[in-house]
Amino acid sequence: MDVLILAGNARSLIANRGDLIHDMRSAGLTVAAAVPTADYLPEVEELDITIYPIEMGRTGINPVHDLKTLWAFYRLIRQVKPKVVFGYTIKPVVYGSLAAKAAGVPRIYSMITGLGHVFTTDSARNRRLQKVVSLLYRTGLACNHKVFFQNPDDLKEFTDRGILHNADKAVRTYGSGVDIQRFPPTPLPENELTFLFIGRLLTEKGVAEFCEAAGQLRTEYPSVRFMAVGPHDASLPHSCSAADLQRWKQEGGVEFIGGVSDVRPWISQCSVFVLPSYREGTPRSVLEAMSMGRPIITSDAPGCRETVEEGVNGFLVEPRASAPLLEAMRKFIDQPELIPQMAEASRTLVERHYDVHKVNKVILEAMELV
Repeated sequence: MDVLILAGNARSLIANRGDLIHDMRSAGLTVAAAVPTADYLPEVEELDITIYPIEMGRTGINPVHDLKTLWAFYRLIRQVKPKVVFGYTIKPVVYGSLAAKAAGVPRIYSMITGLGHVFTTDSARNRRLQKVVSLLYRTGLACNHKVFFQNPDDLKEFTDRGILHNADKAVRTYGSGVDIQRFPPTPLPENELTFLFIGRLLTEKGVAEFCEAAGQLRTEYPSVRFMAVGPHDASLPHSCSAADLQRWKQEGGVEFIGGVSDVRPWISQCSVFVLPSYREGTPRSVLEAMSMGRPIITSDAPGCRETVEEGVNGFLVEPRASAPLLEAMRKFIDQPELIPQMAEASRTLVERHYDVHKVNKVILEAMELV
């Protein structure tokens, strides 16, 4: 076995690593992946690689459960005997790296796809958790040969906190990239001006700010449309409350579509894409909207700010506040001529930096696999 990928969850393996797996296999490599049983999806079989279900809790720090995860990774790696282990999200990065080191894997790599809700919310509890998570990351990354970072802010955070002692291990990528052929430019809507949010309905994605701004703008501009596409999972940390979701639906400012298997039809319906997230690795939904030729409004926050050239393909807004978001959306309502200009600029920017095959080439070269 050449490469064993330790996945954070099944959906991300399909959406965010599918193209990487394809490029690995095109290079003649044998690839397998470990996927948590908790959110296993039959669709992972369509990747046409060997899939190993593994017991791993997605959230929380529980010493007993985490020791079981470490042992499960170790047993699997000993069984598969990969030449390379590649993990992403905290538990595969930490426990997968430690297990790979103990099992004698020759080359170990990790990708930091964002710092998670522990680092996006400031509280006494989270400050304590940050110390624990930082220690875990430091221990796991010490086993790595290279560590991939999707934005410069996460890299700075890891070096400033002393999580990554050797900066020479760091490799910057433009997120996970996007398949610019699968997400081609589509015509902008001719009639309704439509703002679209895509993401899980979590507070840290900025869904509350989007709904608040949309509600105010709908009273001024009844013909403007606001849509939110994404699932609501009350079990996830920082999920918006069921009461808030019900209130937003009753107010009627935003159409809630729910989770979808293909976002392209919804992006095609929108004029402007909006993601007021508090922090990301690099938001895939933004890259997909850019690739399909849509202006972007997103937060001036780690992982998000790199996707927008201010005033060129969109606008950056202060995170955690609805008023700046409202004013950015109002600019497109008052100056609709900005939309086609910025739509074209988004596509140009994505072609220049975020083409998935360019991103994958950087990853595979750093891993010495091509």
